[in-house]
Amino acid sequence: MNPAFSTSETTTLPAIDLESVQGEELLSDTPWNVVLLDDDFHTYDYVVEMLMAIFGYPMRRAFKMTVEVDTRKRVIVWTGHLEKAEAYRDQIHAYGADSRMDTSKGSMSAILEKAL
Repeated sequence: MNPAFSTSETTTLPAIDLESVQGEELLSDTPWNVVLLDDDFHTYDYVVEMLMAIFGYPMRRAFKMTVEVDTRKRVIVWTGHLEKAEAYRDQIHAYGADSRMDTSKGSMSAILEKAL
């Protein structure tokens, strides 16, 4: 036994009754996807700029995601804990209209879905 880890004290963790824990608590580590949805009211430049600003992605990665959302009508832009996913979705919704297009009246849309 490694003396650095030996101790004469014993720590007992409290018992957890899994039946009393809410389903959401058990799923709190379930990863969530932030899915950006396509529309016709934002330019490629806007989408690339937004992905770089919100997620810190390099231009090449942001451009690849922009092409994917345009061709497949959706792209997963981030996966992780629910709270962070909600924050990213809210940042997308708050990013604002595309000043390059007169028809752009607001931000792009994003949804959350459980990652498979």
